[in-house]
Amino acid sequence: MDDSFRTDVAVVGAGAAGLYAALVAAAEGASVALVSRSPLAQTASYWAQGGIAAALAEGDSPEQHAADTLAAGRESARASAVQALCDESAARVRDLQELGVQFDADRGGNLALGLEGGHSRRRVVHAGGAATGRRITRTLSALAATHERIEVLEPVAASALATDAEGSCVGLTARRREGGPLALSARAVILATGGMAALWQRTTNPRGAIGAGLSLAADAGALLADLEFMQFHPTALRLEGQRDGFLVTEAVRGEGALLYDSNGERFVDELAPRDEVSLAIHNELERSGEPAVWLDMRTVQVERFPNIAAALADVGLNPARDLLPVAPAAHYTMGGVATDLDGRSTVAGLYAIGESACTGLHGANRLASNSLAECLVFGRRAALAAAAEPAPRGSASLSPDPRAQEPPGEETRAALWRDAGLRRDAGGLGRLREDPYPLARLIGAACLAREESRGAHQRTDHPGTERGLDHMHSLVGSDGQPRFERWE
Repeated sequence: MDDSFRTDVAVVGAGAAGLYAALVAAAEGASVALVSRSPLAQTASYWAQGGIAAALAEGDSPEQHAADTLAAGRESARASAVQALCDESAARVRDLQELGVQFDADRGGNLALGLEGGHSRRRVVHAGGAATGRRITRTLSALAATHERIEVLEPVAASALATDAEGSCVGLTARRREGGPLALSARAVILATGGMAALWQRTTNPRGAIGAGLSLAADAGALLADLEFMQFHPTALRLEGQRDGFLVTEAVRGEGALLYDSNGERFVDELAPRDEVSLAIHNELERSGEPAVWLDMRTVQVERFPNIAAALADVGLNPARDLLPVAPAAHYTMGGVATDLDGRSTVAGLYAIGESACTGLHGANRLASNSLAECLVFGRRAALAAAAEPAPRGSASLSPDPRAQEPPGEETRAALWRDAGLRRDAGGLGRLREDPYPLARLIGAACLAREESRGAHQRTDHPGTERGLDHMHSLVGSDGQPRFERWE
């Protein structure tokens, strides 16, 4: 491969959002370069256990789905983004079926719909039980790898975005694991790089989920939004060793799994929204001094969740017999690159989708299984807009060998877990603003600016919710000076 490459649309990241966006853009006739740091079907989406939330059941509706999403968002979800997702999610599920994804069905051949926390109806579709991400990414990866208009660049890591004299994004530079640097020119760049939950010491995410796309965007002049809202999943395994942080999907609670404290008593509504359940567990652990609470799956049909059963067997646990030690862990980035409903960032020509983006959809607390729906709905919207971008008016010199940012150290991960965990205060957040990792400093700034407690952002020094911040979103750029803006 040459050191320079030209395409219509460059998609960075090959999870569910990036793969689907690449396929949609290619179907529009655009040439697409799909840049993936990992081999296809080995991205974070591959490990996603959640399903896709969509109003598909008789008696359900997009309006009911929207009402549940808005309620979970704690008066911070952007209503227009919520409506777009809920109106379009069912159609995107049908798209995946047409592309070959086989979703779980009942004996009558109808989609088997699951119930998860915060949903008032069964509306979550799964593929292979808790292997939904695996099924989707395998199917989409095979289609992308063989599409005549998609050039898959793997393993290749984007290292910088290129902008012209007018500040528009006109491509990117990257490094190949083997073969040297690469300069890629494009009419539009779509970031689909995932979130930043692995910046926290205890996380359900793979180690590479450090907000690489957010850092690239901020360096290029784009604004980031709602960085203070990191969702902590309530039920991550609490064990010594490699399985610590393994996610036990919320779907098991939808099928009857219960949570018990150290005295064997239930202490929380297991199907409450995630922020409530996580805080209840956190409070119980502080009260008892124990490292974990107990998840009881003994009444659940374990064969519906084969990957969970296999992971537990690795550590000698049988969910049909044993109680499982669980505790919250950093799980999902609700903030990200600030975008409109078509994925456009504040830098012309630069788009962001999936967990790397922030449309305001999730507000202060993501409703379970809205994330894969988000990948599809906003991935399609961004792909259509990006494919229609005109050729750049200006020119830019794309350096093929930019200086790569140093990865975060263990001190940064420990600092974020300690100072921006489930409960925060000004003292700890002030320390974060001095962290050596730039994105950690921006997180600290956003958390410090929101002087209230709301959803996933809980300030011990500001325990109340400030009604003046309803529907206000924090915006911060590389200068580290946050401001709030109302998104309609």
